[in-house]
Amino acid sequence: MESNKGKQEMSAGRGWLYFALITTLSWGIWGALIELPEKNGFPATLGFCVWALTMLVPGIWSFKNAGWRVSTSPKNFLYGMLIGLAGAGGQLILFTSALTLGPAYLIFPIISLSPILTILMSYLFLKERVSKIVWMGIALAVVSIPMLSYSTPESNTGSDLWWLIFALIVFIAWGIQAFYIKLANASMKAEEIFVYMTICGLVLMPVAWWMTDFDQAINYSWSGMYAAAGIQLLNSIGAIALVFALRHGKAIVVSPLTNSAAPLLTVLISLFLYQFIPHVVILIGMVLALVATFFIAYGEEK
Repeated sequence: MESNKGKQEMSAGRGWLYFALITTLSWGIWGALIELPEKNGFPATLGFCVWALTMLVPGIWSFKNAGWRVSTSPKNFLYGMLIGLAGAGGQLILFTSALTLGPAYLIFPIISLSPILTILMSYLFLKERVSKIVWMGIALAVVSIPMLSYSTPESNTGSDLWWLIFALIVFIAWGIQAFYIKLANASMKAEEIFVYMTICGLVLMPVAWWMTDFDQAINYSWSGMYAAAGIQLLNSIGAIALVFALRHGKAIVVSPLTNSAAPLLTVLISLFLYQFIPHVVILIGMVLALVATFFIAYGEEK
């Protein structure tokens, strides 16, 4: 009996890691494929609309598991809407504003450092503490994230600094979102949190629709809209897995782990699919991310 109980406790203890790995796998593949629909003529604004609809798949599952109800207490409603709008709003701003005004090689390294904000807030307000080896992993993950987002300078660097303002908004939104997902898990079910995230994505759909230029040719075929649906579903699966990872694990650990390991997988997939040869900066980031993943997973398991 004691042996079985010990096994159950070990399984529950590493549950956060299983969910974090699902997020890493889903977002890693998503990152490698996300450009394909837009390159095939399906605009990013409609890609956002498709993403919001794919959120309904895990969203309905979550709603069912929550007993077809969600907490609407003032505190939980505020948490849920803040989490949902931070995530969906950040994604909308990124793809419809920041990347249309400024260079990706500067924008992605900025927003990919959002775990720094999550780590600071979790350390200060949630009093989360980890071992020295995990701190080493967190530090390596934070360093590796912008390196994995590196790309060579493009000719278009933006006509002004509005792109920087939008990039900083996304940085703050996603850093805050991860913190509040962890905080909200203490007072509501993970499934309820994801229902709020789904609702907020749907609420912002009309904004993305309004921003779409329908005078351009739009690819509604399998290589456009339907490809976007399949790819964005991976994003949604990664999002719900992240909510559960943050429920069972520490935000100070989960956030840097998923934000370093997912880009690493994206680079590896791109290497095979597109014969993409990584820049030396990316290669160094890959090594650091691998070491960081081991340190964080090993340190938390001990």
